[in-house]
Amino acid sequence: MSQEVCSLKKQLKEKEKEIAALKNKLSQLERSHDLTQQLHDKVTPLTPLKAKPALSNEDIMRYSRQLLLAQLGVQGRLGLLDYDEVELSNLHRQVLHGEENQGQAKALSAAYAVRRLNSTVECIPYHLQLSSENALQLIQQYDIVADCSDNVPTRYLVNDACVLSGKPLVSASALRMEGQLTVYNYCGGPCYRCLYPVPPPPETVTNCSDGGVLGVVPGIMGCYQALEVLKIASGHGSSCGQQLVMFDAQDARFRSIKLRPKQAGCAVCGENPSVTQLVDYESFCGSAATDKCRKLNLLSKDQRITVQEYKSVLDNAEPHLLLDVRPLVEVDICHLPFSLNIPLSSLEEKKSEHLQLLRERISQLKQQMAGDCRPPVYVICKLGNDSQKAVQLLEKMSESDIDSITVKDICGGLLAWAKRVDPTFPQY
Repeated sequence: MSQEVCSLKKQLKEKEKEIAALKNKLSQLERSHDLTQQLHDKVTPLTPLKAKPALSNEDIMRYSRQLLLAQLGVQGRLGLLDYDEVELSNLHRQVLHGEENQGQAKALSAAYAVRRLNSTVECIPYHLQLSSENALQLIQQYDIVADCSDNVPTRYLVNDACVLSGKPLVSASALRMEGQLTVYNYCGGPCYRCLYPVPPPPETVTNCSDGGVLGVVPGIMGCYQALEVLKIASGHGSSCGQQLVMFDAQDARFRSIKLRPKQAGCAVCGENPSVTQLVDYESFCGSAATDKCRKLNLLSKDQRITVQEYKSVLDNAEPHLLLDVRPLVEVDICHLPFSLNIPLSSLEEKKSEHLQLLRERISQLKQQMAGDCRPPVYVICKLGNDSQKAVQLLEKMSESDIDSITVKDICGGLLAWAKRVDPTFPQY
């Protein structure tokens, strides 16, 4: 009887948690709805915009220190486009948003933050995804475009739309402790395709979700990006039209690299362009136009198991080796206590000390198992991408560098483990 009562109490607590989560979601949606209503008059996606009149007396006072600079204009509007919603992991670097904005559309949240600073700013939020169908109509309404995207298909899309619309493109990016900035399609300089005519293989691209970023680095690059936009808008001009500015936060220094000039054979801005209209950029790049963690599919179905299947392996106490191939810095954040950590980079470089450790653990596992069966090795990482690469490496190694093993990837990695098996396991 007491066991049944405990079970019912447990179910009740779970239901209470679900109700609390639903209430929180409802509160977020209501705040988002209120914000949408406040900005409704300003949200006019894909509608031609009229020029704003000259600054008021209050605006002149507010911006008087900037207006004293020669050639700085007094008209303008700001368009903010983002299809995503505010998440907790955004807040360490995307400082326009706060905890209370979680679940709200980023474009609306950012526009609201701008209005808090200055209610007279003409700020147009676009809560939609930039695409081949809408990019030209949107970009043609503005004088300068700032690209803050974190994926390759969007960079090609924005570049091509800017070239076809005759707009300068100020592009900046940040990853780990480094940042880069340049200005494309400006004063006869190169465009993005001039430098990168062919997109990189999807598995070689790292974004913030995969590689991480120190929160202040995007802020530094964002300020630099805003500076170049203001210089172009005011007529002062940018010196980054054929320069790649690189910021190293570790050494606290900037350096510039001269880029090659505009290419006559460029597919979009060259003398005989083959790209005269926007195309399917996800197909062109072989990857999704999203800043979310990408998912690779490098293995066949029989080379992978689900987190639920791996949980059964644990529950049945089946002898095996769990290999965690994340970098040590991620393992220090969280890990399964029974895992062996050998980073993917060590496997790729065939570091002798790590290979020796792996051989020892496989040998110990063989001794636990009866017969001549191949010891099972399951590989895990954060998302299930690096673990797939590791499986491919280990299969090759088992033919020469280590004993024969049966190796499988755990689909979705530790993120899937936290979502589907152990909700108390940290997500990062």
